[in-house]
Amino acid sequence: MMYGGTDAWNTIWLALKDNNCGSRIIATTRKAAVASHSSSQGGYYYKMEPLTFPDSKRLFFERAFGAKDSCYEEYSHLEQVSKKVLEKCAGLPLAIITLSSLLAGKTAEDAWNNVLASIGSVLANDPRAEDMSRILSLSYFDLPQHLRTCLLYLSVFPEDYVIYKQTLINRWIAEGFIHKTQGFTRSKRKEQSAYEIGEGYFNELINRSLILPVDVNYGQAQACRVHDFVLDFITCKATEENFVTSFDDLEQGQVSGYKARRLSIMSYNSEMATISARRGDLSHIRSLTVFGDFVQNSMLDSPALRVLDLGECRKLKNHHLAYIDKFFLLKYLRIRSDSITEFPEKIRGLQYLETLDVQDTHIDEVPSTITGLQRLARLYVPMGTPFRGGIIGQMQSLEEVEGFGVDSELGKSLLELRQLTKLKTLSVTVANYLLNMGSPNKRDWDDIHDYVGTLLSSNSFHHLAISYSDEYPYNGPLSLEAWCPTTRELQKLYISVFYIDKVPSWIRSLGSLRELELSVHCLRPEDVHILGATPALVFLKLKTHYGRNGRIFIRGGLFTSLQYLNLEIEYCGTALEFEAGSMPKLEDLKLTFKPHTTKCLNGAPSDLGIQHLYALTKVHVSILVWSGTGDEVESLIKAAVGTLPNHPTVSIVRPNKRQAECRHFTETWQYKRECAALTEKIGSLQIEEHGGN
Repeated sequence: MMYGGTDAWNTIWLALKDNNCGSRIIATTRKAAVASHSSSQGGYYYKMEPLTFPDSKRLFFERAFGAKDSCYEEYSHLEQVSKKVLEKCAGLPLAIITLSSLLAGKTAEDAWNNVLASIGSVLANDPRAEDMSRILSLSYFDLPQHLRTCLLYLSVFPEDYVIYKQTLINRWIAEGFIHKTQGFTRSKRKEQSAYEIGEGYFNELINRSLILPVDVNYGQAQACRVHDFVLDFITCKATEENFVTSFDDLEQGQVSGYKARRLSIMSYNSEMATISARRGDLSHIRSLTVFGDFVQNSMLDSPALRVLDLGECRKLKNHHLAYIDKFFLLKYLRIRSDSITEFPEKIRGLQYLETLDVQDTHIDEVPSTITGLQRLARLYVPMGTPFRGGIIGQMQSLEEVEGFGVDSELGKSLLELRQLTKLKTLSVTVANYLLNMGSPNKRDWDDIHDYVGTLLSSNSFHHLAISYSDEYPYNGPLSLEAWCPTTRELQKLYISVFYIDKVPSWIRSLGSLRELELSVHCLRPEDVHILGATPALVFLKLKTHYGRNGRIFIRGGLFTSLQYLNLEIEYCGTALEFEAGSMPKLEDLKLTFKPHTTKCLNGAPSDLGIQHLYALTKVHVSILVWSGTGDEVESLIKAAVGTLPNHPTVSIVRPNKRQAECRHFTETWQYKRECAALTEKIGSLQIEEHGGN
């Protein structure tokens, strides 16, 4: 097993002879970068997946009792507790072997429950767990210092807690763990933002198998979880170094001899919700995280506090935040409670605040007092929260805003965004009532078009998302051709607020664009060519009603960088085909289409040309059909996938009959055209009647 980096592998590689004599050398590593590097030198890179539950169970019982499948009945009384123990192992063979050795020969259920309840301490004290501890120590000390710090910080969170990437990175920034460096593009030097650097830290910990990825979309983990064994290890290290202090430490008087720096409180018992500062010296707390019941203000007497996370704090009320201004050095504040309906009145006193997260509250408007937060860089509010005129334009330090709401009265606030020269990430929600199906108010719909155009052309965004919280509207399609972004640095663009008439030609000129989400009324060959010619495009989510003349053809030589494709064809009647040489790097393919009959397929059922996508590792297809045609299509796709060299996993989903009702695009759009004409006629009659009065 290799613990060094790519340099260590290069040294080993020099000693290996490549003489085609048929010998094979297998090296294992916990580092994805080393594995990828070795494969580029002629090797083969195989990523080990966690064991499935049946395989985990088989290994566990064989190690603990020498039991084969036929002998499980003898230990049926351990079925439930063994399941919980195996869940702790998360499919990791070393963890399974370690725990099974601890439980070998023990058949009493109580003994197993005791081990389950104290897995951390058992592993720490049992000599048979030395292998696990040794491996974790090697992995930990192989980390550079900044990653060790970031890993230790995860001991703040409780067991099995899902830690969202955005929250974690913003906390790292507030704690001062992120060190800005210079990154390089192909043509010029470029300074990375603190968040981008933190994202690199996060991905490196995943690549080193020290944290488990959660909620993976397009190859990017949106969250993580710490394996119980790793959590126990880093908790011990954090305690040794006085890096993190837990509530239990306070209760046991373990902070009496030193000053607590970072405090994590899990107060799920209301009787524990008040903690006296006499338990230890809490005056130097820099970070406080509360899980469970709100902790009374008597324990929050700390002028040095930089990070306050009440995101998992139950029963939090508006009045609990009345004295928030006492933490005048606060850089990070996260609040999450349905009972929070307004911004704290004294929030203007937090002059050093850089991150404010109130996404999961019932706050319905941003007050003018927030303009006093002149260092605020990241603001997260509930989806669709309006900013009245004159507010957003005064917040010159903003770099990222999520939840920005737009309605017919607030379009002017979008123009203020031009004043924010540092703003790089913006998530906008358009008011649903402006998008009502069949609405005769064409002016509102035109306003939405202008809003989107203003956003595209007014700022040098890196990430821009325009959405709403309801289903796709049927209004439109609208055109984006005239609205060309002013920057070529745009990296992520998500427009799910309406269908567009065609893919704008300027898309291909966005040389940094990596992620794109669009809904196109009718996908034409020209649209496919524009998308396929976008040089850096890695992730594409595309929704369309149908292809021109009932066909979508992906030619060879296009989408040379694309790794993840999610394509949804809304209506029947479109045949899809990938030509040889198309999408040479595509790893993850997700398709949704509706071939109800042979007629709807534009001819005989097809395998879609999936056998030409040689880099595929994962295929997910939703065939919205209940007739015999679906069986034939499914068989063809599975056969095509079976020919691919990477042996991709394949998942094919079939809905029930009601969901798969045939909706052929030629018939559907004829009906909609008739409805639109009728709506326009009614609107004209109403105008004439009003004018006559």
